[in-house]
Amino acid sequence: MNSNSNIKNRTSKNWELDNILISHNVIDYNSEGKQLFKDDTEFVRLHFGLQGSYDFSFTQLKSSFELSGHHNNIMYSDGLELEVQNKSDRIETFGINFTTASFIEIGQNGNEILKRFTDDVINKKDCILSPNWKTSNFKIQQVINEIINCSYKDELKDLFLLSKSIELLVLQAELYGNQASALFIKSEKDKRKLIEAKELLELRIDNPPTIVELSKLIGMNEYKLKKGFKELFGTTVFGFIHKCRMSLAKKLLLGTDKSAKEIAYCTGYSSPQHFSNAFKKQFGVSPSSVRNAPDSAID
Repeated sequence: MNSNSNIKNRTSKNWELDNILISHNVIDYNSEGKQLFKDDTEFVRLHFGLQGSYDFSFTQLKSSFELSGHHNNIMYSDGLELEVQNKSDRIETFGINFTTASFIEIGQNGNEILKRFTDDVINKKDCILSPNWKTSNFKIQQVINEIINCSYKDELKDLFLLSKSIELLVLQAELYGNQASALFIKSEKDKRKLIEAKELLELRIDNPPTIVELSKLIGMNEYKLKKGFKELFGTTVFGFIHKCRMSLAKKLLLGTDKSAKEIAYCTGYSSPQHFSNAFKKQFGVSPSSVRNAPDSAID
């Protein structure tokens, strides 16, 4: 049940497996306002914010959070009652809900932070993996994109979605297990600037701004930009550009009829040869091999 008087448009894509529910939601709003969500389901919920800013209070956890895009956490509750206050015109989220039995089977074999969380689930204690939400790194976002754009059918599709759901859980456990003793980026303001930098790079992947240009665009000095970006997203600015280009190139090779030359320029390479060399170094095969044998490109 939910109250959605200020929602202009909502698009949802859902996948249902035996013990897992996966959802991808994009909500456009007419204005800022509050929405109430309530149901009586019992799940372990992997939550990922992809775009937009919002506040929400979670009755079962007796907690409230202020969030912006690119965040993630894991929560467990028997029943769900949320009040969400949107602070942007669009919010995009992604979620994976495990039944408690299926999660416990996986989680009790995880790292220490996941084991502690799983113990709370076993004892039916409403809980959250960490009160401090982490920023999703490139690996997490890549797996989410693979799920959203899944092209497999029937049984293979279910197997793929199951494996990727478990992979996301593993990546979250690793992310939260690597608690830094002293974070370089401490303020939400700086975190938002770095998220803005990441989004600018994604929008201009064919001709990305230089470090100097990027630092001016987001209002942050170059040292803080470079060190903060690596801390927040798990890769350097240049590493992120490369990974985005390779991911886009693979997607275009498999999903379009564009030539390797066209894809080279679409992804910002100065020549098809430079593109081919970079692609082969990343995936171990040439662009033409991927098109002829799609399963040959392995991350």
